[in-house]
Amino acid sequence: MKRIAFLLAAIFTAFTASAQAQSYQAAMSVLEIADPDPDPAGARDLEGFLWYPTDAAEPLTYDFDSKVWAGTRVVKDADPAKGPFPLVVLSHGMFGNAYNQAWLAGALARRGYVVAAISHPGTSTWSRDPDLTRQLWERPKDISRVIDHILTSPDLALLVDPDRIFMAGHSLGGFTAVALAGGRYDAARLKRFCGTTPDELVCGILGGWKIAQTDQDRTQMEADLSDPRIRAFAVFDLGGTQSFSDASLARIDRPMLIFGAPIMNSGLTLDIESRALIASLPSGKTRYIEPETLSHFDFLGICKPGGFELLAKEEPGDEIICENGGAPRAAKHEMIIDAVTGFFSKS
Repeated sequence: MKRIAFLLAAIFTAFTASAQAQSYQAAMSVLEIADPDPDPAGARDLEGFLWYPTDAAEPLTYDFDSKVWAGTRVVKDADPAKGPFPLVVLSHGMFGNAYNQAWLAGALARRGYVVAAISHPGTSTWSRDPDLTRQLWERPKDISRVIDHILTSPDLALLVDPDRIFMAGHSLGGFTAVALAGGRYDAARLKRFCGTTPDELVCGILGGWKIAQTDQDRTQMEADLSDPRIRAFAVFDLGGTQSFSDASLARIDRPMLIFGAPIMNSGLTLDIESRALIASLPSGKTRYIEPETLSHFDFLGICKPGGFELLAKEEPGDEIICENGGAPRAAKHEMIIDAVTGFFSKS
């Protein structure tokens, strides 16, 4: 009898916690941020989306339409629920876009977070101008500009809690997160590293992009790009750990949740990336998770049935991003969502 009562209590507790965690519907609207100080060569305008909690239940639609990717159900342009709510800013990976972590954004909005994501000019799906790609220091600044915009916008400032700002990034977005946490680019360290391991993916990419190859660019890259307003970070299988100085990593004092993906199907080497990062950070405020079945591309969306085959036909080689991208990936997403919300709620 006691066992039955215990089980019923556990079930009720779990049900109540689930209901509280999913107490809102996710709303979504377009996010556009004009460059406040445009360069004569061209403005760096930012475009993306804002997901936020709403009490509106309909009309439900999908946040985007794709033959490959399953969308997230949202109420577009709905009135927001009464805030303030914590803010999470997302940063996509190399040549990704603001849709890449829509699965996470929608889930966070349903759990009471405002989430902003933009497509980084120069390193996004639709913007690959080599001159913009070279300006990698602009990526962390993009995230700070998103926070500036939200905190100063009359329509958005009351929606967010300025003392509860978080950031999550995947791959190159993880690199962006570390820079915002206080990691300082170290061109000399990267040069030494790539001199002995030239075949590592990060060496080919950053070298090909001509990162920090002039004195002016090096000064920009090695500047302090941190943003003290961000309270904690989630880093998803980052690349570029070896480009940060050891001393700067050892000084990072904000909480950091780091996921490493042991299925290394992206070209990144876990020992010199996520594992090396967690080993370089001060202990006490970090958490490291490395599920044995996790791959680099599991941080992208869920693939529709036939998505793998469609990519294999139309973009040969890209189909790897949809490998096990259906139900197995959906289960991993739930684990990631729980870990991120649990970590942020305690930070």
